[in-house]
Amino acid sequence: MGKVLAEFKKGLWDEIAPFRLVLGLCPALAVTTEAGNGLGMGLAVTFVLTCSNLLVSALRKIIPDQVRIAAYIVVIASFVIIVELVTQAYFYPLYKALGVFVPLIVVNCIILGRAEAFASKNPVIESMADGLGMGLGFTLSLVALGSVRELLGAGTIFGIQIMGKSYLPFLLMIVPPGAFIALGVMLGFMNMAKTNQQRISGLQNNPAPCCNVSST
Repeated sequence: MGKVLAEFKKGLWDEIAPFRLVLGLCPALAVTTEAGNGLGMGLAVTFVLTCSNLLVSALRKIIPDQVRIAAYIVVIASFVIIVELVTQAYFYPLYKALGVFVPLIVVNCIILGRAEAFASKNPVIESMADGLGMGLGFTLSLVALGSVRELLGAGTIFGIQIMGKSYLPFLLMIVPPGAFIALGVMLGFMNMAKTNQQRISGLQNNPAPCCNVSST
């Protein structure tokens, strides 16, 4: 149980995809003009990632090594089609907002990378935990990035007015260059937090030696 929890938790901070592994940046930059779009894309990726990890892990001893990548893509594409049809049927405004980036989940390097690097080598439960943790970490990243861009660019978060009526929107944040600026600033803060965490951990593991004063 401890290993399953560890595999789940790593995707929430230590290996969070956009800010630690710097993966999945295409949808992270393209769809995060609003926090709601980031949430929708993140949940779609989480579903595909968890389900594909489960199936790849379950079939890992059956899929021939020579065609494993092609088999993984077929598995991932099957779940992406499910997501695309469901969003088109029940969440059409979100489907229109995400556009081509829903079918492009098939080639998302996070999903294919987890299938190849983890699910194909580990049991089903651990693979599901890995997929769920990585997916939720990706979702939180997109929501955070989308919230920053939407707040600065429109004065709202999830469409709710946060800034006063006198606020002058910083329109740069809702165009493509703003996505790079916001991502870069957030990456800087994440790296600072990681560095401070490592420094504190190092001090705890290697406390400074005490000075021994001998009495005469």
